[in-house]
Amino acid sequence: MTEVFKFGGASVKDAEGIKNLARIVKLNKDKQLLVVISAMGKTTNALEELTNAYVNQQEDIHQIFERIKEYHESIMMQLFEDPGHPVFDDIANSFVEIDWILEEEPHEDYDYIYDQIVSLGELVSTKIVSTYLDHIGIKNKWLDARSFIHTDNTYREGQVNWTKTEAAIQAKVSPILMDRVVITQGFIGGTSENFTTTLGREGSDYTAAIFASCLKAAAVTIWKDVPGVLNADPKLFPDTIKYEELSYRDALEMTYYGATVIHPKTIKPLQNSGIPLLVKPFLAPEENGTKITESNVFITEPAIIVKKNQVLVTISTKDLAFITEEHLCEIYGLLAQAHVKTNTMQLSAISFSLGFDWDERKFTKLSSLLRDNYAFKYNAGLTLITVRHYKPDVLKKLVDGKTVLLEQLSRHTAQLVVKL
Repeated sequence: MTEVFKFGGASVKDAEGIKNLARIVKLNKDKQLLVVISAMGKTTNALEELTNAYVNQQEDIHQIFERIKEYHESIMMQLFEDPGHPVFDDIANSFVEIDWILEEEPHEDYDYIYDQIVSLGELVSTKIVSTYLDHIGIKNKWLDARSFIHTDNTYREGQVNWTKTEAAIQAKVSPILMDRVVITQGFIGGTSENFTTTLGREGSDYTAAIFASCLKAAAVTIWKDVPGVLNADPKLFPDTIKYEELSYRDALEMTYYGATVIHPKTIKPLQNSGIPLLVKPFLAPEENGTKITESNVFITEPAIIVKKNQVLVTISTKDLAFITEEHLCEIYGLLAQAHVKTNTMQLSAISFSLGFDWDERKFTKLSSLLRDNYAFKYNAGLTLITVRHYKPDVLKKLVDGKTVLLEQLSRHTAQLVVKL
């Protein structure tokens, strides 16, 4: 049976990372493998910077773009050494697609522009990896994910047409896997008009789940720079522990609340198909990592998820009337129009508070939509701390020295919006 491997940007950030990916593929040479790969290192961030510079018509557009090209050329020189290798022309031609965009006046739809530019990171990284695997004798086929992941026209948040996607993958990908490794991109999809969409930031995990579900794969392995799924971010908490096993339910909850080790949409397609998800360290592929299945394992160590750069908005009617179901219905409609996803919320008699990731464009749009019928105030630069299977002493320690602006406790989950 097929297995799906997903390698994120950290695992292909340099030539050594790509060589390590090749070693992992060789270790699994007896399997039918489909490999999903993200953009290299911080390329997505750099392409976002380029997109914003282009939209705002900044003077440093071409300097930003040159840095991106030089970064990839440096990696290719270390992998292939010969500057006459065909891969250099292939990648240069790929970058020309962005040159064409930059020569035009910016399209009025920012999200559309974003997807056309930022998606190139995955296309370039997979071409380099595929060529390197060929170079060292690993037979593989590069596939353009946009021909298989069919979405609607919701740019930056493409909604997958599962019927078309499954038909395309089963008809065209399955036969190739019989005799070679398949290399494809995470994060990106295509519309019926052949425009590029993306599946949401960090969406490569979701891509792996889509391919796995459609191929009825035996397992999905996400290769990370951590030993597995930890109970907290090791950069913020020195005494983290690794979960050996998690249930789909707990993994879903953790990703929903912002655990960055797995994309939030990844779990459900795998749960529906009963496909195990493994999270393993790419520098120690022999280790077990964390296994996520339909298990009844109980978490005893609280999971702590920290999301920074939050904004807390408190909404009330202009006449300070009670917040009714009709008001909530209208407010949620406005949130949908502004493409704002809430991370936490709380209702009182005359106000409704909600927290979400700061995004200046979305916040500006939501503000303009609210202004007609509602009064509102907000605080930005906040941090949301979510604790699954919380304990009182853990919460007390987490808020020590901080100002708590919102606290929400349920049976298993505590959420705290704090000001540092």
